[in-house]
Amino acid sequence: MNSRVLFASGFAVLLLLAAGRSAQPPQAGADPAAGSLRWWKGNLHTHTFWSDGDDFPDMVADWYRTHGYHFLALSDHNVLSRGERWAQARALNRRAGVDAVAKYRKRFGDTWVELRGHEQEGTLEVRLKPLDEVRTLVEERGRFLMIESEEITGNAADGRALHMNATNIGELIPFVPGATVRDTMVRNLVAVEEQSRRTGRDTLLHVNHPNYKWGVTALDLAAVLPERFFEVWNGVDNDNDPGDSEHPDTDRMWDIANITRMTRYHGQPLFGLATDDSHDHHGNKSRALPGRAWIMVRARYLTPESLVRAIRAGEFYASTGVVMDDIQFDRARRTLSLRIQPSGDEQFVTRFIGARGNSKEGEVLAEVKGTTPSYTMSAPRGTASGDGLLYVRAVVTSTGKPAVPSAEHPNKRAWSQPFGWAE
Repeated sequence: MNSRVLFASGFAVLLLLAAGRSAQPPQAGADPAAGSLRWWKGNLHTHTFWSDGDDFPDMVADWYRTHGYHFLALSDHNVLSRGERWAQARALNRRAGVDAVAKYRKRFGDTWVELRGHEQEGTLEVRLKPLDEVRTLVEERGRFLMIESEEITGNAADGRALHMNATNIGELIPFVPGATVRDTMVRNLVAVEEQSRRTGRDTLLHVNHPNYKWGVTALDLAAVLPERFFEVWNGVDNDNDPGDSEHPDTDRMWDIANITRMTRYHGQPLFGLATDDSHDHHGNKSRALPGRAWIMVRARYLTPESLVRAIRAGEFYASTGVVMDDIQFDRARRTLSLRIQPSGDEQFVTRFIGARGNSKEGEVLAEVKGTTPSYTMSAPRGTASGDGLLYVRAVVTSTGKPAVPSAEHPNKRAWSQPFGWAE
């Protein structure tokens, strides 16, 4: 079977980018009747003691809630935080490298923290709270939302690793291996889509850290047309986001994949997310810290459905610290414009990156300094006199340092989505 048919069959969905509009900052307890567009800050990739994280889910959620986030997905590996689960206190503290149980008790008290057994005898156990209980502790209308999620994790039969985050699911989705990474990606997409249809939940699936163990290539991302989302930046150090002499960094990978998707397979471009993938929550380890990367979603309501639909429409940007007050694409003028929020004496440079159908990689079309950069594509895609651009996207880099430093990149950045591809 033709590879285009194999990977696209049954999944063709036309997603038109909504015109950019200004958004107001979120307010706690916002009245749902207002329904105004605003930016919501969130992280879709987070780990706790339910899998290989090093803190309790309520402690992790509380950190994000108190650090300016509006939504959080706990995406533990191949598990949902449901039901009754107890864990040995000594084992949890060993994993954390600190007395995580004592910190937990100090923060929430012994009326919330459930213990059994005896510390002196080494039998002390702690109950891991399921998501439904964590929600009662931290959620607040118009201020903070938890979204049930899972990191679907495993290897294809060829040994290559594939991790995918399913956001806003209602049931556990077991990893379905295939012969290759592409086949595995399709099989798990089918499983997620089937659950979404059956349960009536708007679900988002994205590919995590493609360069981790060099598991997913740009051509893999290009061939599986139904997968529209991947992590252009993952906050874990040493997961190969910067690439090496033989592998492109994830930013270059984005354009390589999109050119192939749009020219060879006649598909739509990938959208790029940034996430923490946080595992280390006590400050004694630095590899996978919270607060390194997130997305800002422009939506009317702080609900899973509103957020997922906005993300699907490309109404979001990825960031490690740069804040954008507005992103607009004028379809008539074919102009992408940003309004970057000033921050102290930081200086900003925006690289407008484009992709042409006759090239293999993206190219920097312009570099613009300041807080109001813009770029105009010369003519509609496909016209004889045009510039041949398939799309344009923006990457903003600040002279400022991220609040949570990363060994893989020293400065704050933000990424827009590709624009100009849908006429």
